[in-house]
Amino acid sequence: MMWSTSRIAAIAMTLTFVSGFLAMAGGTRCVRASKKDCPPALDFISKTIDGADKSLCDYSGNVVLIVNVASKCGYTPQYKGLEELNEKYRDRGLRVLGFPSNDFGGQEPGSEAEIKEFCSSKFGVKFDMFSKVVVKGDGKAPLYAFLTSGGGDAALAGDVKWNFQKYLIDRNGKLVGVFSSKVDPMSPELTAAIEKLL
Repeated sequence: MMWSTSRIAAIAMTLTFVSGFLAMAGGTRCVRASKKDCPPALDFISKTIDGADKSLCDYSGNVVLIVNVASKCGYTPQYKGLEELNEKYRDRGLRVLGFPSNDFGGQEPGSEAEIKEFCSSKFGVKFDMFSKVVVKGDGKAPLYAFLTSGGGDAALAGDVKWNFQKYLIDRNGKLVGVFSSKVDPMSPELTAAIEKLL
């Protein structure tokens, strides 16, 4: 079947529009990644602190600790402990992921560039950091909607209570633990739970 030049041009324009629309839709933070064999807990695409799309599926096979962080919180010194966890267990398969959030007391007002500079200069953070997300209420990021639902385990379900709440995911991509802000990253409670999974 022969198509006219005008028809081909019309189809090309339609495809361009659709691909552009999809690109804009995919630019939102923490959308579904839907990679083959990606566990539900990691089946999301998030923006890194530098603004690039990052599939959390890339962390499959690792133990993952997801933390909502803030720069002006009483728990902010936990950045140091999170980096200590990263340094101690990274070679054994732990991945610490920091998600800044301004949801509690407006304690993360800075831009991504300011957050990155603060974390690296004050605490030497080398673990992966992401762009700011909403972790509660309207506009909650899909990743956090999944985590606060308990990831299929009603016993783990519940709202994020404050900055530096921690979600522990095992190597199979299953949410297995939730730790409150009060639990220090290097506490025996958290390190024992991590070591059990490594």
